[in-house]
Amino acid sequence: MAAFRNLIMFSSRLPKSNSTVLIPALLISSRGIASKLFVGGLSFYTTEQGLSEAFSQHGQVIEATIVMDRVSDRSKGFGFVTYASEDEAEKAIAEMNGKPLNGRTVFVDYAKPRSGSSNSMPIARGPPEPAPQN
Repeated sequence: MAAFRNLIMFSSRLPKSNSTVLIPALLISSRGIASKLFVGGLSFYTTEQGLSEAFSQHGQVIEATIVMDRVSDRSKGFGFVTYASEDEAEKAIAEMNGKPLNGRTVFVDYAKPRSGSSNSMPIARGPPEPAPQN
């Protein structure tokens, strides 16, 4: 509740022209208000618009993204759907998990946070140490 109160206080200090644009973005990024779902087993022909339309039957979809391969620019077969509330996300999991979408059975679950930090630099370890000779 304190986080929500801070959002409201922060938005009241913004100029009126920007406050209506920033409030949804602040609410989405605030933990616990929006729910992000992982959708696996997507057809390569499923579009973000098609994904959004399929999941919008179960609640207000804030964002629907499909992860694309950088080299081939094709779908990797999974994506994410963000709902406005946790209740809508639970309903979507119950209704869509194991159901067909564009000819493929999709698997729906809550998205897990990334395990590795994508912003960090890779660790350079150098060549392996030579084996001791006896």
